Amino acid sequence: MIPYGRQDISDEDVAAVAAVLRSEFLTQGPVISAFEKSVADYCGAKHAVAMNSATSALHIACMAVDVGAGDLVWTTPNTFVATANCARYCGADVDFVDMDPLTFNMSVDLLAGKLEQAARAGRLPKVVIPVHFSGQSADMRAIDALRQKYGFKVIEDASHAIGARYEDVPVGRCTYSDIAVFSLHPVKIITSGEGGLALTNDDALFTKLSQLRTHGITRVASEMQQDVDGPWYYEMNALGYNYRMTDIQAALGLSQMERLDKFVAKRHHFAKRYDELLPELPLILPVQTRSSHSSLHLYVVQIDNRRTNLDRRTVFEKLRELGIGVNVHYIPVHLHPYYRALGFKPGDFPASEAYYKNAISIPLYSAMTESQQDRVVEALGEALA
Repeated sequence: MIPYGRQDISDEDVAAVAAVLRSEFLTQGPVISAFEKSVADYCGAKHAVAMNSATSALHIACMAVDVGAGDLVWTTPNTFVATANCARYCGADVDFVDMDPLTFNMSVDLLAGKLEQAARAGRLPKVVIPVHFSGQSADMRAIDALRQKYGFKVIEDASHAIGARYEDVPVGRCTYSDIAVFSLHPVKIITSGEGGLALTNDDALFTKLSQLRTHGITRVASEMQQDVDGPWYYEMNALGYNYRMTDIQAALGLSQMERLDKFVAKRHHFAKRYDELLPELPLILPVQTRSSHSSLHLYVVQIDNRRTNLDRRTVFEKLRELGIGVNVHYIPVHLHPYYRALGFKPGDFPASEAYYKNAISIPLYSAMTESQQDRVVEALGEALA
């Protein structure tokens, strides 16, 4: 089976992990700080905080900007459920802004219209979470203009987008946001096994993120609220979580950072080959905008109903039968039973629903070979015949 995505592990990665296993620290040691600095420096952000998952990073990003009961958070339906769940963990209400059918990202025009209506109703969101779907940045400059007008916070769900660029600047620099979050899951651009990062340029947010990932505890004297009893002393200043990353994971992530640009370049090579090999098939191919240099976490095609009567399920099952490990990204969040119970229903976000009906993620990863890719193209031709 050729998977839709997989990790790319080198001998150097294995050696880096082994070195930590033989060291004094398996967790809460120096490799985590080195990894955080590597990512922050790469992106040009002031701070990076490593965690055990991007879901954890999204959760405490919401906590850091004081999302709580009664607040409203908006995101896009075309994402993994974690993007919306992070607000629900904080007790906030969630709503969605439909996607742009060309980029698969949050529609700025729909966002602007919904914000205007929300302002009139006196119910503006506290936070907007745009998602950089498949590694292509949302239109952050336009979203920032709306942020300046309406006063909401912005958390970038950049889970797909480490190594991507927007307006020739690395995603994660937080030029137009308060916090940006990366995922380090094995199918992402680089991996730490499991893991995530939150980046920010705000010192106060950095302090909150750092404390909240470790039970709300600080050992920094300047952050203490009470008299220090001695060198052993620490304080819990907030109700945080154990969301720490281990040094074992950080060692893998730090080693992978050395090949991040190579990974992205390989993905672009394979995406370009797909662009050249697939146009004759009844498929709608993904579009790259001029303002964004995607990290290409995914290559999503859509069944073109104007050129074939085949439905997505038939094609999907045929591809799996032929040994192609395709997947679907994503079931629109508002269609899951939990969110339907909150009042959402089919038809609420038609662009995301129409996309979902026909979308298939086909294999794309840096360790893929051209012969494997040719086999994917051959199987697509057979499945769509």
